[in-house]
Amino acid sequence: MGHIALVKKAVNDNDTAVCSIFVNPSQFNDPKDFEKYPRTLENDVYVLEKAGCDVLFLPTPAEIYPDGMQAKRHYDLDSLEDTLEGKYRPGHFQGVCQVVHRLLEIVNPDKLYIGQKDFQQCLVIKKLVELLNFKTDIIISPTLREADGLAMSSRNLRLSPEDRTRANNIYKALLEIQNTLPEKNISALKETAVKRLTKEGFKVDYIEIADRDNLVLKNDSDDKTNLVALAAAFLNNVRLIDNIILN
Repeated sequence: MGHIALVKKAVNDNDTAVCSIFVNPSQFNDPKDFEKYPRTLENDVYVLEKAGCDVLFLPTPAEIYPDGMQAKRHYDLDSLEDTLEGKYRPGHFQGVCQVVHRLLEIVNPDKLYIGQKDFQQCLVIKKLVELLNFKTDIIISPTLREADGLAMSSRNLRLSPEDRTRANNIYKALLEIQNTLPEKNISALKETAVKRLTKEGFKVDYIEIADRDNLVLKNDSDDKTNLVALAAAFLNNVRLIDNIILN
């Protein structure tokens, strides 16, 4: 899985590698999604040992939120909070900042390893570290994919066999945007991608093209440099996200 690749990189780069496993209730705006989120602790411990992880931190909600989950602070994320995932999952990134802030306080790491699959979350965490003046370096690793291109994710375990065979269409749609970017305008690229996924049975939340430094959404009059394409869509009741750097 993608998380284990991050652990292996941390092990290779540092004297001590720490991994935490904590399904954070404060970043789930849908309680049913929190309940259904895959939890495979016994296997997780096994693969972490194989990967050479030095410390496994398994906090309880009471350890992370000793004063309760009611947020004591609002994190100023500028436009990152209101666009894309922020638009479709209100409060999600405040929950992310809440738990990452607490983990940074507890562990005080020199480096924090995160995956590109959650591209917007990567930018949010970078913004958080700046806000808090932590001296932690953020290391973003490329998305790991299955053989057919599907981004690795714990949520993939919830896909039915039939949906699993179709799930890689989200990556194919992003690849098509990348490959045809020079010939088509931005609105046409997005429209084609939405049609493709809809035809394959997806319910699309968004397919957008944005500046990869700040996620400002692009339109046809903008230049086509420094871009990322991002997608979020449901396949039945499983929500998948993915992204691809365009240039």
